[in-house]
Amino acid sequence: MNVSRSEFVEVNGVRLHVRRWGAGDALILFMLHGWMDVAASFQFVVDALGGNWQVIAPDMRGFGLSDWPVAEQGGGNYWFYDYLADLDGLLAHYASTGEVNLVGHSMGANISCLYAGVRPERVRRVVDLEGFGMPSPPVAQAPRRLRAWLDELRDPPALRRYATLDDVAARLVKTNPRLAAGRARFLAQHWSKPDGEGGYMLLADAAHKMRSPLLYRIDEVMAIWSQVRAKVLHVEAAGSETLARLAGEVPVGEFKSRFSAFPDWRERIIDDAGHMVHHDQPEVVAQLIEAFCS
Repeated sequence: MNVSRSEFVEVNGVRLHVRRWGAGDALILFMLHGWMDVAASFQFVVDALGGNWQVIAPDMRGFGLSDWPVAEQGGGNYWFYDYLADLDGLLAHYASTGEVNLVGHSMGANISCLYAGVRPERVRRVVDLEGFGMPSPPVAQAPRRLRAWLDELRDPPALRRYATLDDVAARLVKTNPRLAAGRARFLAQHWSKPDGEGGYMLLADAAHKMRSPLLYRIDEVMAIWSQVRAKVLHVEAAGSETLARLAGEVPVGEFKSRFSAFPDWRERIIDDAGHMVHHDQPEVVAQLIEAFCS
């Protein structure tokens, strides 16, 4: 196993934890994890990389060992665009000039694709692992969404605690039955920490469970995607359950028509994998990343 080293970087007043693998003179891959996940989630892909790469992967704010600013402020929401600002600051720190390669999973893929449209001169390649964007609800849902947000401010969500580390690993396997026991155990060690009461708590601020008061506007997102200069590789699990859930009653082909906004976009479908493609088929994902970003 390639062992990562930890660093802490202050960006936008938030102390972010960053995992780094590989030598400092190697080509860099920036990897962004998904919602309710951590940077260590990319360990299996890093182990499968065959070339000389340096991988830089942050715990995004509110996750892992990075600061949890909303929890520290006593509640509220995480503002999605703060993740783009954090990425901007991290790139300024680690790669202040030139173009970079971004690899993102799910939420991290959405961050990467948006950033590539806002700072097109800074991004050379984007590998989008199961990143689809969100459903775009009708504006008539705005009053209900705001009411739900106000209600959650009064009664914030909480995250479950676990009795043992094995229970944390079992929870990961329940979510992803393809996850091997050894990998689940490794992830559990980075996905949680002792809660001081004999159990384990997840390394994620419960405020992430709160729904945003703002509606997702796909027209605005596509306008940003249209400015991307980088080549984009979309990697999707065959029969993706996440895609089907997001599409809802909309035909999958119609839902995916949003990707036509990218000037240079292509996709690869991975068999025998679910939403966590980088856990289920890390060797295949690593091969696709290397071929695309070399």
